Amino acid sequence: MAKIEYTETDERGLELTDELWRKLIEHHAALSPYFSAQIAARTSEQRNRELLAKFNKGKIRIDLAHDTKTEELVGYCISTISADSEGEVQSIYVEENYRDRGIGDALMKKALNWMHECSVNRRVIAVAYGNEEVFHFYGKYDFLPRATILEQV
Repeated sequence: MAKIEYTETDERGLELTDELWRKLIEHHAALSPYFSAQIAARTSEQRNRELLAKFNKGKIRIDLAHDTKTEELVGYCISTISADSEGEVQSIYVEENYRDRGIGDALMKKALNWMHECSVNRRVIAVAYGNEEVFHFYGKYDFLPRATILEQV
């Protein structure tokens, strides 16, 4: 079994997640009954720009999971803390063949511990419509559905 090494970085590491983020976008596009074309058209450059603009007065943390044997990036978690002290897990992804090995759990715990250390007021995660299967995973960390936001097509 592969040995996983975890490291952390800040916004300078956003580009490291581009390939895995693209896989996450493809997953979301395949699940979305209404916005698949818009989701699939997103670029990592757009994502990076929006993320940095949204949290330019806050903090950002990127946790990375590498397979030490292959040296491949196999998972990541991007989390942020806004200027008004709201913590958000922006994006998390683990390669399909590395799932069910505790990598997602380790990444979530690192993000949430960081938020705890920074004394955030609130913690949130946005889940794309169609991806409700992840509610069980997030529920393990006491994240529960609170509202559904509808967007006009």
